[in-house]
Amino acid sequence: METTTENKYTAKDFTTNQEVRWCPGCDDYVILRTMQKVLPELGVTKEDVVFVSGIGCSSRFPYYMETYGIHSIHGRAPAIATGVKLANPNLSVWIATGDGDSMAIGGNHFIHILRRNIDLNIILFNNEIYGLTKGQFSPTSTIGQKTKSSPYGNTQPPFSPGELALGANARFFARVGGNTPKEMAQIFTDAHQFKGTSLIEVLQNCVIFNDGCFDHITDKAVKEDKQIFLEHGKPMIFGKNRDKGLVLNGLKLEVATIGENGITQEDLLVHNAKEQDPTLHQMLVRLKSPMVMGVIRSYNDVTFEVREDALTAQVKANSNFTKTDDLFFSGETYEVK
Repeated sequence: METTTENKYTAKDFTTNQEVRWCPGCDDYVILRTMQKVLPELGVTKEDVVFVSGIGCSSRFPYYMETYGIHSIHGRAPAIATGVKLANPNLSVWIATGDGDSMAIGGNHFIHILRRNIDLNIILFNNEIYGLTKGQFSPTSTIGQKTKSSPYGNTQPPFSPGELALGANARFFARVGGNTPKEMAQIFTDAHQFKGTSLIEVLQNCVIFNDGCFDHITDKAVKEDKQIFLEHGKPMIFGKNRDKGLVLNGLKLEVATIGENGITQEDLLVHNAKEQDPTLHQMLVRLKSPMVMGVIRSYNDVTFEVREDALTAQVKANSNFTKTDDLFFSGETYEVK
C-alpha cells in the first residue's frame, strides 16, 4: 500500500511518544532520526511497516517507530521477521539488531536469513561491544580489547560482518558510518527498493563502553582519506583532494594516486555492485585502509518467497486434493464411536 499526496507523511508521523532511552551522544539517535526521515519518502503507509528486534540497545528501536513492531527474544529476530514477511508479503519488514544479538546467540539465524534471500531489511548496529549488559566483548571486538569480560585483553579474533554475510551468499551488503545521516538515508532507500535480503552494517559508536572505536575511520578530520564511499557504475575514487583510487594489482587491491606513475582516473576500478560473482565484493569488504563504505553488493536474485510460491503452485497443480477434507478422508479411514 502506498501513500498519496493527500496523506503524505513527515518524520513526526513515524515518531512515537516513548522516551528514547539511549545514552546522550550515541549514534543510535542518528540511525533512528534518519529512518524516521526516510520512511515518508518511500511511499509506504505506517500500517505496512514492521520493525522486529532481538535484545540489546539497538533492539529498543521498535518502541520509537510509530509503526508495527515486535521486540522479540535474543538472536531470534530473523526467525520472527521471516514469519511476518511470509504471512504478509506486502509488508516492509526491517530488523534492528546489534553485533552481539546477530552474530553471537543469533549467529545461525543471521546466516540462514541471508542465504534464503527473504525480501526484508537488516540494520546491524556494530559498536564492537555489548552495550546493554555493560561492556562485555562481542563477536566483533578486536584482539587485545579490554572489556568487563576481558580485563587483560580479548584473545578471540573478530568476525567481519561483511565477510560473514558474503560467505552466507548475501545478495545485498552495505556499510556506513554512524555519523553520516545523508549517506545512511540513501542506503536505507536503496535497501528498501532491493528485492531480497539487504544487510546494512552501521559503524555505531558506543560513547560509554567503547567510545571512539571507529574514530580512525569516521572522524571528520580523517574520513575523506580513511574511507571510500562507493557508487555503482562510478570509479573507486577518494581522498581529500579526490586524487586517490583503487586499482587491482594481481589478486590484491591497492591504492593509487592520480598523476603518479602514469595513473589516470581511467585506470581506477569502476564499482559494479550488481556483479553475481562476489570475489571483488569480498576484497572490498576486507579492505582496511581505506575502509569501503556504501552499497558494496546489490545482486538481484530470486527471493525465497518466489521459490516458495512456485513450489506451492506446483504441488497444488499435481494434487488430487482441493480442500483439507479431501485429504483427511482419502485412503483408508475409520470412525471412533
